[in-house]
Amino acid sequence: MIIDAHQHFWKIDRADYSWLSKDMGVLYQDYLPEDLNPLLEKHGIAGTVLIQAAPTYEETLFLLSLYERYDWIYGVVGWIDLSSPAFPKQLDSLMKRPGIVGLRPMLQDLENSDWILQEQVIENLKWLIRYNLPLDLLINNKHISSVLTILKTLPNLMTVIDHMAKPNITKGDLSEWKEDMNALSQFPNVWCKMSGLMTQANPAMWKTEDFEPYIHHIVQTFGPSRLLFGSDWPVCLSAGSYDDALQIIKRNIPENLTNKEMDKIFSNNAKAFYKLKERGDSHE
Repeated sequence: MIIDAHQHFWKIDRADYSWLSKDMGVLYQDYLPEDLNPLLEKHGIAGTVLIQAAPTYEETLFLLSLYERYDWIYGVVGWIDLSSPAFPKQLDSLMKRPGIVGLRPMLQDLENSDWILQEQVIENLKWLIRYNLPLDLLINNKHISSVLTILKTLPNLMTVIDHMAKPNITKGDLSEWKEDMNALSQFPNVWCKMSGLMTQANPAMWKTEDFEPYIHHIVQTFGPSRLLFGSDWPVCLSAGSYDDALQIIKRNIPENLTNKEMDKIFSNNAKAFYKLKERGDSHE
């Protein structure tokens, strides 16, 4: 059984997606459940976690409407403005609906790398702790310092680092990234997604083995009990295929991992972190 813990849907004419433009090639089109479903069936993916891709409350409601229609969407990681005083009220409203399993601020798209340290944001993050709702962190190396501060300030906040904090695989300099991962992994409530790696490499020249040192290090630092597989579909299509996203992880995982540890990375950790439940028919 495999759970894809990181995938997106979008519909261009909704106008939520300011980051999408016509010059982005294959990404500039609608991606909806009927497009992903055949790939899930082909690869035996039982279910997915659907991640927001726009900083709007309306997009989150759109994703929840898809959750209601497709049993293989096990949960939605949505968006609410964490810097708004209205956050608690909006969160309460969302939590009354089935499907929300986490929230994600799009930190990488914000000019202020210390945005998460605002007093209002910190107060609102405390509401996630009260609801036992985890936080996805879309970050790169410029956010590490502020994230470490938040983790010290709110030690009970459950967080997961998306895309291994986006190492610069094209450049191939691991030293600073390794230090960052070592620091983050010291916090027991911090987990990490093995996802989004192809788009951090040269899309025209990457080889499967290019990712081995990154995957080996993340397994060594976080351990198999705090890692989740995610495809980052359809973003991954700008550098490869769904199969590539899956095989990059499978072929570079350390060979000494047990079947039980592999099951954790590819399904059980997603269930535990997001408190997922299987819904209806799966693609196994």
